[in-house]
Amino acid sequence: MNQDQPAPQGSSQPPGVFTGQMPQRPVFRPYVTFVLIGICVAVYLLQLATYNFLQVDIPAAIGVKENNLIMAGQFWRLITPIFLHSVTNPLHIGFNMYALYAIGPTLERFYGRWRYLILFMVSGFAGNVMSFMFTQSPSLGASTAIFGLLGAEGVLIYQNRDVFGSIARRALSQVVIIAAVNLVIGVTIPGIDIWGHIGGLIGGTLFAWFGGPVLRKQELVQTNAVINVRSSREVIIAGTAVFALFFFLTIAAIFINKG
Repeated sequence: MNQDQPAPQGSSQPPGVFTGQMPQRPVFRPYVTFVLIGICVAVYLLQLATYNFLQVDIPAAIGVKENNLIMAGQFWRLITPIFLHSVTNPLHIGFNMYALYAIGPTLERFYGRWRYLILFMVSGFAGNVMSFMFTQSPSLGASTAIFGLLGAEGVLIYQNRDVFGSIARRALSQVVIIAAVNLVIGVTIPGIDIWGHIGGLIGGTLFAWFGGPVLRKQELVQTNAVINVRSSREVIIAGTAVFALFFFLTIAAIFINKG
């Protein structure tokens, strides 16, 4: 804790009165977002290399969401598609990485790094589970997780609307419009895994509602300073519960299809 310092000689200020500038807050760097983008780009380059030199997209062959292989026990295919993208459509990875760069840093700042990583992974997993349940087509892409981030952003604004003040309603409206427009695009354009988007949105929203930041103003520090009062225990419970819910849905879908 900083202690009061006596005023320098010759100063007209009484002892204990701070006359300098407040210390600058360190610049936040969204390292997890950068790492996730880096992983996706690195995997995409590996996909391109194997596709062009071996005529087989090896990472996609190993990790794409393929229903029959998931039913055979390859459950990692509900996670790995998050980091894979279409080698024949550069706009696929380009759009997803732009969206992650635009949405991710703000959420990472409010969530904290490890909570934000849980949000990303749970959202992507939920999206791939919904895709597995409702469509037979193979799918891949980070958009499942990105839709989860979009849902989490809406929850963050809504649950902390008193902290965000007058901008909350406008920001929440923008999130709802962006989500709705993208879902409509997913329905109208062939080849887009709309169920993956819906699942990611549901998974991210559920986790954010029960495990996302609950902000409180620090009245005695700076007028704009806030802290997250959501405990780590609540975050772990929320993440585990959402993951367990969608894993149970996976097992149920397998049982029904085999029955």
